[in-house]
Amino acid sequence: MVGWCALPFHRAALAGARLDVIPLELERPTADFTEHPAMPEAEFLAAVSVGHDSIAPGADLLCLGEMGIGNTTSGAAVAAALFGGGGMRWAGRGTGLDDAGLARKRAAIDAALGRHIALLGDPLQAAMALGGRELAAILGAVLAARHRSIPVLLDGFVSTSAAAPLAQIAPGGLDHALIAHVSAEAGHRALASELGASPLLDLGMRLGEGSGAALAVSIVRAALACHTGMATFGEAGVSDRS
Repeated sequence: MVGWCALPFHRAALAGARLDVIPLELERPTADFTEHPAMPEAEFLAAVSVGHDSIAPGADLLCLGEMGIGNTTSGAAVAAALFGGGGMRWAGRGTGLDDAGLARKRAAIDAALGRHIALLGDPLQAAMALGGRELAAILGAVLAARHRSIPVLLDGFVSTSAAAPLAQIAPGGLDHALIAHVSAEAGHRALASELGASPLLDLGMRLGEGSGAALAVSIVRAALACHTGMATFGEAGVSDRS
């Protein structure tokens, strides 16, 4: 939700979907979450509101993705705060970290969890302290979709992490959402398991930007066509139902 890539544009067109790119203060970074909350409350709520207000009235399906560098670290930190475990459980190589880079990433996540331990019992406080504006905006968009009864396809690890606080705020908070694909990022399969979700696709994809969600649209369409086009026993002339 925070940048531009030609790949999701073409996949959105193929799926018959409209692509909206929502920039979120790209020139101003969030705070170092090993020292401070990533965002103060007002900034977090503003980003949530941007996502919430971006949902077009009358939409019948919402596909969510993001584009950023380094945000698998934020996604892993949020997942760790919500479901336990540290950097070792949740952090993967992202865009291709070597062993030393992966160790630094895991150490940063563990330091952030220790720094904000008093906030980790509250899913929204955890998202504010450890996430980024794009994660907050995705959370707001998924919340708006819930209020408007719009089904959601979540793309990849970061988008799933962004929406995950809603599952802990209220039972069934993500019942309107499906995970479009399981990412090659290490923590995504574990996160899907924690949410009790079965991703629609497992293609070894690593990129986000909504590309996996766009691919999954055809599966959703096929399921709907099967459901709405299936004949009843009476219509099909089936007399012996045993």
